[in-house]
Amino acid sequence: MPQPIFLAAIPHDASRAARPRIGDQLVEAGDIDNDTLDWALMRQRGSLATFGEILERNGHITEERLYAMLAEQFQTELVRFPGERIAPDLLDRLGPSRCATDRIAPLGRRGGVTLVATSRPNRFDGIRPDLEAVLGPVAMVVALQSELGEALSRMRRHHLVRQAETRAPGPHSARTLYGSRRWTFAAIFAAVFLVPAIMMPMATFMALSMVAFATLIVNTALLVVATHLDRVRGPDERGETIPTLARMPKVTLLVPLFRETEIAGDLLARLDLLDYPRELLDICLVTESCDRVTAATLARTTLPSWIRIVSVAPGSIQTKPRAMNYALDFCDGSIIGVYDAEDQPAPDQILRVVRHFAASTPEIACLQGRLNFYNARDSWISRCFCIEYSTWFSMTLPALRKLGWALPLGGTTVFFRRAALEAVGAWDAHNVTEDADLGMRLARHGYRTELLNSTTEEEATTSAWKWIRQRSRWLKGYAITYAVHMRNPLQLARDLGPWGFVGFQVLFLSSLLSTLLAPILWSFALLSFDIPHPLRGEIPANLSLWLMVGMSFTAICNWAASASALIRMGKPELIPWIPVQYLYYPLATVAILKSLVELLVCPTFWDKTEHGVSKPDAVAGRA
Repeated sequence: MPQPIFLAAIPHDASRAARPRIGDQLVEAGDIDNDTLDWALMRQRGSLATFGEILERNGHITEERLYAMLAEQFQTELVRFPGERIAPDLLDRLGPSRCATDRIAPLGRRGGVTLVATSRPNRFDGIRPDLEAVLGPVAMVVALQSELGEALSRMRRHHLVRQAETRAPGPHSARTLYGSRRWTFAAIFAAVFLVPAIMMPMATFMALSMVAFATLIVNTALLVVATHLDRVRGPDERGETIPTLARMPKVTLLVPLFRETEIAGDLLARLDLLDYPRELLDICLVTESCDRVTAATLARTTLPSWIRIVSVAPGSIQTKPRAMNYALDFCDGSIIGVYDAEDQPAPDQILRVVRHFAASTPEIACLQGRLNFYNARDSWISRCFCIEYSTWFSMTLPALRKLGWALPLGGTTVFFRRAALEAVGAWDAHNVTEDADLGMRLARHGYRTELLNSTTEEEATTSAWKWIRQRSRWLKGYAITYAVHMRNPLQLARDLGPWGFVGFQVLFLSSLLSTLLAPILWSFALLSFDIPHPLRGEIPANLSLWLMVGMSFTAICNWAASASALIRMGKPELIPWIPVQYLYYPLATVAILKSLVELLVCPTFWDKTEHGVSKPDAVAGRA
């Protein structure tokens, strides 16, 4: 390949005034007409995108043509990969992650300077001093962004994988919990619970009953508080209009995909409905390089220029957070969002995110949108799942926020200020509920999460076994998150404050115990039907009566909160299905038993939820 020619003697700042405008170049070459030029210039006034990005993302020029014109504008050469080679020693001196973030790649020394390829020539002067401090005199050449990213990934994929797996700091990561420690925890669990259960079964049952009723009281109290606080809505929940921004930022949306065969067409159609300028929308489909199923699906799909694929190299583990950590260095946006493959976000959702962040102080680092299901009527499982989600996102999460407690994030429709996300170490690659863990780490670093007044609908699992598999992963992740942050309880209390520490216990410990000990509570219903019970004769008649009254009160609170949530989420037709949840709850106990086994045997195992198996209710109804 011929060596590129460049103007090493002329600093870019000095030659800037003499540079031709790329728009004039394109008009003169016949690539665009004057009307398109005027349209792009007007669009650029309200955008942080470059003029070339506006044209390329909206289909007026190709990526190859854009970068050829940029090379001509900056009086340098266009290099192409994989024909050009990156200098590995210089790459390591700069750091592969930094090169991926800054979109640069050192090509070697030529003519007394180091050639550095970049896909952001307009920003090169800003990083030139830092580059020259490491490499000495440098000269810029231009490379296509798609080719540059692939070349960096090929050259140092193992380094990028290691960083993705260890990005979260060790004290706040689950990776330091595994190994022989989990068997130590199992031995402690056996000593504390199983041995007393064998030696003193009645006393153990009585103690566990007291813990079960305590968690019931705590969870019921939280539900009552949530119902009360539901009447007091914050500004973002009342839906007030946030002022329009003068210049809109770039937003990156990460969409992790794994073994997807049916979702590609629907996914692209749903993403295409997003009402946000295409030049400011950077959508990354994050795939695993070993996933031939998804690769074949995407190979049959024509992707628009504003959607690209980031392929993650194999590593020691394979989890969704690891894949997102890997992709983070290749993101363009100052706001990072996450969607699942089956998501159907509201069209104005990204606009709401951008305006919400613009109207917020910097400590508001994260926005969590509401989730619900578009296939709620598919089965009794999906109906109950929808009831549960409606209560969680429209009642419980707003209550946690108003109480000042840290919010456990959802795995989708969650948006971050990129600077804050990177400051806390992004996602923990070894935690299977990386979302809930990240919510806690943000809070521990002094950041806050707010709720976004926008809903994304997704696909609910429709069979009991699929639901158990998904829920077991969530419960396993909750247990891992609790163990990670409780390694140093005093430090956790200092980070969250005493009240926040209480909220952490209510959120994680109470949730896990209530699920695990639920069968003990159900057993007390036997007392009402004169059926043998371990504590019959041990509990005074008056106390037994009060227990039944308390459990009935809890049921009424649950029904009332669920009905209110369904009305608020626009699904009142599901209210008659609320009693069916008593057949639904036992599935969670099966799920937590599965998760306990996995904690010992395969703590990072990701039980994949299959997408694309159920159509939206409206489509199913028409069919």
